[in-house]
Amino acid sequence: MDDERDLFLEYRRLLFATAYRMLGTVTDTEDVLQDAWLKWHDVDHTRVEHPKSYLVRTVTNLALTRLTSARATRETYVGPWLPEPLLTTPNIAEETELADTVSTAMLVVLETLAPLERAVFLLHEVFGYSHAEIAETLDKSEVNVRQIAHRARAHVRARRPRYDTDRVEREQVTARFMAACGGGDLNALMDLLAPDATLWSDGGGVVTAARRPLYGRDHIARWTLGVLAKPSSAGITFRSATINGQLGALAVVGDNPVAAFTYDLVDGQIRNLRLQVNPYKLAGLYRGTDTLG
Repeated sequence: MDDERDLFLEYRRLLFATAYRMLGTVTDTEDVLQDAWLKWHDVDHTRVEHPKSYLVRTVTNLALTRLTSARATRETYVGPWLPEPLLTTPNIAEETELADTVSTAMLVVLETLAPLERAVFLLHEVFGYSHAEIAETLDKSEVNVRQIAHRARAHVRARRPRYDTDRVEREQVTARFMAACGGGDLNALMDLLAPDATLWSDGGGVVTAARRPLYGRDHIARWTLGVLAKPSSAGITFRSATINGQLGALAVVGDNPVAAFTYDLVDGQIRNLRLQVNPYKLAGLYRGTDTLG
């Protein structure tokens, strides 16, 4: 029992990273890991030659099944759907390629892939599995996997947003953003936003959020400050945090996060601003910072 638990714990970080990138939600990821543990506990370990491969295959297929059913639910989701934010260690942001694979922007792009395309893309492009290994994992032919990988890679490349990765600049912009929001400074906030900026806000129909994307710096700035000026926003303060591999901002009341801001910085201005305020999707902000790799 101890040996099987130790083996599972040894690979848990990898398994969490795999499932989270597949699903974009902490809650579903934890459910998948629980199901994977039960399968691992029940299997005859003398017949498992490569535990790591077995566990990754198990988690991938469980996540694939869950994602397929989740897509139907997300079609009726109220307003824009954004992934659950997750706190990550600051050093992840130093590794540009790794940070990109967990960024909110990338998870939004991955959401536009079919479930099987998403699995193949992640296993090959992020975790470095060969087409042959993926074919075995997903019970597909290698030729089919190669075709799916090519299609998924082209899809992601066409939609992946461009953004600056200079941490010092992000620190400066984040500080100015928090000061503008906290002080209700419309002009300062507008100065930070690109003229063609877009805001997506995810309230899930539970709390106040725009049910369609907002376009243009003036519209975005006025709407954001208008929400923050409401009585329900009393007591909010801002703090910077590394969210999904990139520096962003948290709005907190006391020690409780009530909103997470992530953004793409292009030529020194915020181009794409994403606001997660759905309270059911802020659970990941209470986790430790060692779950992604």
